[in-house]
Amino acid sequence: MSDGFVMELCGNKAAWQIVPEGITTINLEAVGMAIAESGYTVGIQTRLCWTFSGPCDLTLYPSGKLMIKTEDKALASEVAQLHVEQWAHA
Repeated sequence: MSDGFVMELCGNKAAWQIVPEGITTINLEAVGMAIAESGYTVGIQTRLCWTFSGPCDLTLYPSGKLMIKTEDKALASEVAQLHVEQWAHA
């Protein structure tokens, strides 16, 4: 994709993996706080991943990858845009 990310449907067809282009590592705490400030509720916080609940469930990884748990492709795409344009650069 030319939107700054690759969006792949996961095998169970109920989640999307977002891989931001040009990002191989993030500050997990800073990005996690940016997601929380967008209205998501933080769940698990470890050095391996952070989870969030909100309009859809999210799992954020230190690599910058984001798992979006929803069957709604339009919602997943909106969240992916937020991630690559705002959150991942926090």
